[in-house]
Amino acid sequence: MCNEGLNHQRDIEAQQREHTGQRQYACNVCEKTFSLKSNMKRHQLIHSDQHPYACNVCKKTFSDKSAMKRHQLMHSDQRPYACNVCKKTFSQKSDMKRHEVIHSGQRPYACNVCKKTFSDKSDMKRHELIHSGQRPYACNVCKKTFSQKSAMKRHELRHSDQRPCACNVCKKHSVRSRT
Repeated sequence: MCNEGLNHQRDIEAQQREHTGQRQYACNVCEKTFSLKSNMKRHQLIHSDQHPYACNVCKKTFSDKSAMKRHQLMHSDQRPYACNVCKKTFSQKSDMKRHEVIHSGQRPYACNVCKKTFSDKSDMKRHELIHSGQRPYACNVCKKTFSQKSAMKRHELRHSDQRPCACNVCKKHSVRSRT
């Protein structure tokens, strides 16, 4: 055990869970697990309408101040973490670590339904929503629901004037690229 200077038994037990990787607290919405109840509670805010922190560059909102700070790094030129294999750079060490697994070829996470494998556990969890029938993401405009956040975001563009994809031939813009 590390010398963290802990005084209460519950703090010692929580610290031990951090070191062992034991994750006994699960989000009741997405089933992501945590070793500390406080981290799970903070995480659960992402599923609520509470997003009091806004990026001063793009105005994207966040339920967590630290998440907003991490996000803001993407607007800067700060990318201090580089992949050892391909030299791609990242603003977050965790993003670099998740990326590096791609080069290993390891895909240790398998969908319980169709057995499709993934290198990232969160990608597998996101995929599994397709099979579950759960549709936790709702359009802010028409309330249509989606199993994937990316599909909801793409759909929401239909309600706006944004057309981020352009045809290489005729230059017509649309919400979705057709490749």
